Amino acid sequence: MVMNERRRALLLLEDATTFPGLAFGHVGERSGEAVFNTSMTGYQEILSDPSYRGQLVTLTSVHVGNYGINANDMESDRVQVAGLVVRSASRRASNFRATRTLEAWLCEHEIPGIMGVDTRAVTRHLRDRGAMMGMIVPDAAPDDIHAALERLKNVPRYEERDYVAECSVPAPRRVLLEETADPYVPLRVTLVGEETPWPERLLELPEVGVLDFGVKYSILRLLAESGFRVTVFPHDTAPETLLARELSGLLLSNGPGDPGRLGGAVERVRSLVGKVPIFGICLGHQILAQAVGGRTFKLKFGHRGPNQPVRVEATGRVQITSQNHGYTVELGETAQINERVEPVEVTHVNLNDRTVEGFALPTLRAFGLQHHPEAGPGPHDASEAFLDFRKVVMASRVL
Repeated sequence: MVMNERRRALLLLEDATTFPGLAFGHVGERSGEAVFNTSMTGYQEILSDPSYRGQLVTLTSVHVGNYGINANDMESDRVQVAGLVVRSASRRASNFRATRTLEAWLCEHEIPGIMGVDTRAVTRHLRDRGAMMGMIVPDAAPDDIHAALERLKNVPRYEERDYVAECSVPAPRRVLLEETADPYVPLRVTLVGEETPWPERLLELPEVGVLDFGVKYSILRLLAESGFRVTVFPHDTAPETLLARELSGLLLSNGPGDPGRLGGAVERVRSLVGKVPIFGICLGHQILAQAVGGRTFKLKFGHRGPNQPVRVEATGRVQITSQNHGYTVELGETAQINERVEPVEVTHVNLNDRTVEGFALPTLRAFGLQHHPEAGPGPHDASEAFLDFRKVVMASRVL
C-alpha cells in the first residue's frame, strides 16, 4: 500500500480530543488505555511486552520501524499492545536480522496502528491530563466522532479488566535456552512442558519458580544465565503447590493491569513470604508490597521509557533504568507477616518524582524493584539485581 492510498484514521481520547493520521498495520477500530513511551529504539520489545496488554502505545521517537522485526527480539510469543501510534513508520526494513517489516508484523497479529500523528502533542496532552482511554478509529468523518466517543465510553476501563489471566501460562513450563546463529542474541528462550526432561547439565542447578503475571522473555533469560533452573508457573498457582516443589527461590514477574485488583495474588504471596526467597519485578514488586502491608496508587501518566534515573540508597549511586508502569507503591516503616513485625527498607528511589523504586525485607529474604533490571529495551545498569537474587538464594540453601 503506497502512502497516498492509505485510509484516514483518528486517535480519539475519552476527553473528546482527536489527533488525525493515517491507518497502518491492520485496519480496524481498537480501544485501550492511551500511554506514551520515550524509547528511541526497541519498538519490537515494547510491542511484545505483556505489560502493555490493553494499551494504545504512543512512541515519541519520530521515525519507527526502520530496522524491521526479527525472531530473536521478542519479549513474548505475540504482539501484546492494543494499538500503536507513531509519527512516521518506515516502509522498509533495513537490517540483516529483519524477517519482516513492522507493518507486516502488525497485520499478521491484527494490531491496528495510526501514523502521521503529532506524537509529541499526544504526549504533552497525556502528561498534562493524565493517562486515559482512547480509540483508533479508521475512516472517521467529523459526523462519526460523537458515535465513536459513545462506543469508547462503553468500553471497560483499563483497571476493570483482568489482563494477567490473559497473559499467564496455562500450566507449568520449563525454560530452556537455545543457541542461535545470531551473535547479538546468543541464547533464545524456549518454554517447554514438564514432560520434557531437564538437560543433564542443568540438574545440579538450584530451581527457581516464576509466578507468571505476564513475564518477559528477557527476565527468564537472565534468570537462567544467572545459574538457575527456571520453571514458570500460572499466576494462580496455590502456595502449597509451590512449597511442595521445594523451590530455592521465587520470582514474581512483571505484568499488565491494576495491581489493586489482584487480591488473590496478594494473599497467595503473603502466605509465601518468609518461607522462600522472593524477588518481585514491576507488577510483582507491587504485589509483594501489598502482601507486606503497603498500598498501590495510579500515577498521573506513568513511567515508560529507558531513561529513568533511580538512586540506590545504600551507595548513592544513580542508575539509568528501563521502566514501564502506571502504578506505584507506598510502604509503611514496618511489615507484619503472620506474627512477625519486620522493618521495611526502601532501597531505591526515583529521582524524577521520588516514588519508591525498590524495597527489601532482609530477614524475610524478600525484595522488589519497580523498574526493569532486565531492560529489553534499555540500559543494563540494574542487571546486577539478578546476581543479588542469586546471592540470597544461595545463602538460603546453606542455612
